[in-house]
Amino acid sequence: MGLERHKSAVARIANSVRGFYERKEPFRIFHGSTNSTRPIRRNREVDISDLRNVLSVDTKTRTALVEPNVPMDRLVEATLKYGLIPPVVMEFPGITAGGGFAGTAGESSSFKYGFFDRTINSVEMVMADGSVLKASATDNTDLFRGAAGAVGSLGVTTMIELQLIEAKKFVKATYHPHKTVGESIQGVQTHTLNSDNDYVDGMLFSPEHGVVVAGEMTDDLPGPAQVQTFSHAWDPWYYLHVQNKTRTKAAPVTDYIPLAEYLFRYDRGGFWVGRSAFDYFRFPFNRATRWWLDDFLHTRMLYKALHASGEASRYVVQDLALPYSTAESFIDYTREKLDIWPLWLCPLKQSPAPTFHPHSSDVEADGRTPQQMLNIGVWGFGPAEPDAFVAANRDLERRLRELGGMKWFYAHTYYGEDEFWNIYDREWYEGLRQKYSATTLPSVYDKVKIDVEADRKERQDSWSRWARSFWPLGGMWGIKKAIESKEYFIHRNSTWKWKR
Repeated sequence: MGLERHKSAVARIANSVRGFYERKEPFRIFHGSTNSTRPIRRNREVDISDLRNVLSVDTKTRTALVEPNVPMDRLVEATLKYGLIPPVVMEFPGITAGGGFAGTAGESSSFKYGFFDRTINSVEMVMADGSVLKASATDNTDLFRGAAGAVGSLGVTTMIELQLIEAKKFVKATYHPHKTVGESIQGVQTHTLNSDNDYVDGMLFSPEHGVVVAGEMTDDLPGPAQVQTFSHAWDPWYYLHVQNKTRTKAAPVTDYIPLAEYLFRYDRGGFWVGRSAFDYFRFPFNRATRWWLDDFLHTRMLYKALHASGEASRYVVQDLALPYSTAESFIDYTREKLDIWPLWLCPLKQSPAPTFHPHSSDVEADGRTPQQMLNIGVWGFGPAEPDAFVAANRDLERRLRELGGMKWFYAHTYYGEDEFWNIYDREWYEGLRQKYSATTLPSVYDKVKIDVEADRKERQDSWSRWARSFWPLGGMWGIKKAIESKEYFIHRNSTWKWKR
């Protein structure tokens, strides 16, 4: 029944796409939610929001058939029933499987498995001319690899066959404190070499306080160990919990965390971005106020409020991948220019080029290209004045390139077109666009660039944008729109806080 409904929905989508193709009109894809921080301007859309189901889980092949708008919490809930989970699970519950394929999604297991799309066996896509194709490692292989990270600019993903691995009850999370940035970076790299680790990431709370987290799935809970959770309103926020447990420690500290709680441990507070809401409203930040406002401090609500408030236009939300050899220099730069803390450290296994995922041309002493890069998450308030904010982001992009790094596309991207194509392989991409009749779709550059002049004009001409620039009107408007949104309904009815 599910596959029949799916086929009917795909036929509708293909017919809509074909109409745009015949009229030679570009279009965008509406999937119902977003974790992008780029300005949203909607016109000429194809609605695929009803493709939101887990169609099947096969325990023999350890695969799942899922539609693109299945969020991570529903995906994990569906597969855990069979004792399985995806190898790479994005840490925000609302990020979708389709978003993980079309965008860049690397998480704390990506040092082992690579980006999310590297754990996918095949995708079904509606092409720009309305035809429906399957792409995999054996069918339309160039499309399969090229569409990963191309933000929907080659076609519309309508179904994914995803690999699964055995799940265990807990993650044994060990927090390794470090006293310098360099030690923390080296610690991340060292722990990726330990085959017992299933997850590795890190946090830099300050230049003098870093923590590397090494996670190992296990079914064993030692007798004296206490189970630690992070999903309930009375639980601590994960980053604050780690910070407090390691603040005065030199030796490692260990928690046992239920698997699903670990996978979505950063949801409450959106890592630490949620604290910015307290700073904006000049409201006390403590355990009582976090408990009281908990409904508004999960990632689904935070993203909605950030967009609606207008604060996204002055909030730095950047993920930037660099060779290990230059990561410390980049952090020195962000400390001097932005002074944003904490920072997130996430090791990533590179995808082969050509690709739109971050990749490095750095060469090691033996002449080989390193398999790993280090992602640095820089999230916090930037300059309040619009031109200064743009200048700060442009300078960030400049320094990133000097150090051999690349950024993720979900955030603010200011590259000029020639500059962009000096970074990415235009000939390869345009060849795919021609081969698969995708030239009527917005290009990847069209989709990710920030149009500075259009944004400036909107600020000048929109009374709503003008009004939201005054404190605290923008924040109050963001809260109002978040409450009215379906994200609030989804959060209130979320089922991922499973019994342990």
